[in-house]
Amino acid sequence: MFLEVTELSVRYAQAPKAAVDAVSLGLAAGDIGVLIGPSGCGKTTLLRAIAGLEKVAAGQICLGGQTVSSAAGHTPPEARRIGMVFQDYALFPHLDVGRNVAFGLQGLKAAERAARVAEVLKLVGLEGAERLHPHQLSGGQQQRVALARALAPQPQLLLLDEPFSNLDVELRERLAHELRAILKAAGATALFVTHDQLEAFAIGDVIGVMHEGRLHQWEDAYSLYHRPATRFVADFIGHGVFTPATLHEVDGQVVVDTPVGRLSDVTECPLPGAFEGGQCDVLLRADDIVHDDDAPVKAEIIRKAFRGSEFLYTLRLASGHQVMAHVPSHHDHTLGEWIGIRAQVDHVVTFQRACSPKQRELCQLPCEHAGQCAAETGRFMPAKAASASDPA
Repeated sequence: MFLEVTELSVRYAQAPKAAVDAVSLGLAAGDIGVLIGPSGCGKTTLLRAIAGLEKVAAGQICLGGQTVSSAAGHTPPEARRIGMVFQDYALFPHLDVGRNVAFGLQGLKAAERAARVAEVLKLVGLEGAERLHPHQLSGGQQQRVALARALAPQPQLLLLDEPFSNLDVELRERLAHELRAILKAAGATALFVTHDQLEAFAIGDVIGVMHEGRLHQWEDAYSLYHRPATRFVADFIGHGVFTPATLHEVDGQVVVDTPVGRLSDVTECPLPGAFEGGQCDVLLRADDIVHDDDAPVKAEIIRKAFRGSEFLYTLRLASGHQVMAHVPSHHDHTLGEWIGIRAQVDHVVTFQRACSPKQRELCQLPCEHAGQCAAETGRFMPAKAASASDPA
């Protein structure tokens, strides 16, 4: 791995909790990593620590096999050969494009500097724009100039902190794909921070989901979606709900009984013995639920969101459980209407059954997210023994 972060923690003075808490990840040379998560989750702090802008409280950061940050030592930012692209582009308004891009190339001779500027401007699709000033460019073009400036000194690592946040949605999606192509053409190793899942999926070779300073999962987009490691990842990535389910073994095969019917012929499903009584929670994503008028299971439409080619329906079963479904937009049903649905699940994702109110009352661990401790970590610890009459 070219970038190695090991058990890294960053703390701010007076803050009750670490901004980055025991994070470990690795990024191979030439790969693009993405950090994603809600605001305040620590992703930008982690990026700043890698850049050398924040000192670490514990753990270490290695670049190319050399330790650049640890509790015992700190290599300053200017000695790390790291390029950065910020949200606000940070272009010099009084300098033209050519001089903006050449800002970090002062050590080169004039001819070499001009050649490198032309090279990176061509790479980002702005060849011939050297004499234009930032105010003469669109937001997308200014972002390309900022990227060219960061790439010009040939950094060993490029860090990008939500570089598309000031752009409109349509432009952001197009630039995300173009940015990946530019970085791959440059052979750059890059770490990108965003809160937008579509950007993350479009750009990243590997994606990390952060929450409250901790890295929950660091894998490719397919694994995050189909094999989430924690309930938070399952809930944060994509649309879906958790429903109670029971695992059985029938004729040597695992089947899953859910409120939308029995799931069978499923892969990667744990054995019933993995959960007490085979009882667990199953993640049902919107693309796991199929609209089928002939299906025996019926559900009431309680919310609908038009997405162009499809509706995202929120449905309530007769049992009271809710599921979500993507339905082609020509199936325009009304709120309150009951429609037939069936489950079509290839990847069964299971978690410990969420804690009941009684379990939370007995638990001696602090819990800021009621019902999540056992499901996230399996750390449920009763403070006192429950009687046989206590509800689970």
